[in-house]
Amino acid sequence: MKEYIEERAVEIACYIIEHKATVRQTAKQFGVSKSTIHKDVTERLLQINPSLAREARKVLDMNKSERHIRGGMATREKYLHQHG
Repeated sequence: MKEYIEERAVEIACYIIEHKATVRQTAKQFGVSKSTIHKDVTERLLQINPSLAREARKVLDMNKSERHIRGGMATREKYLHQHG
């Protein structure tokens, strides 16, 4: 694996953990696709630094479980501003 990809995978994981960031937020921050973020954390990082990969995965799993709540809140805000 290319060295810059390994470094990016580690940086991405640290960013996710530090900011409790979603895949979408992280992809925007690093200028890569959401699928690249997933691949870096779930596959590449597991080979480089398994414990860091597990930590990042915990944050992503938590975000995924809360996703429906954030979506509902965003929709609520949208309608409050339109009809308020």
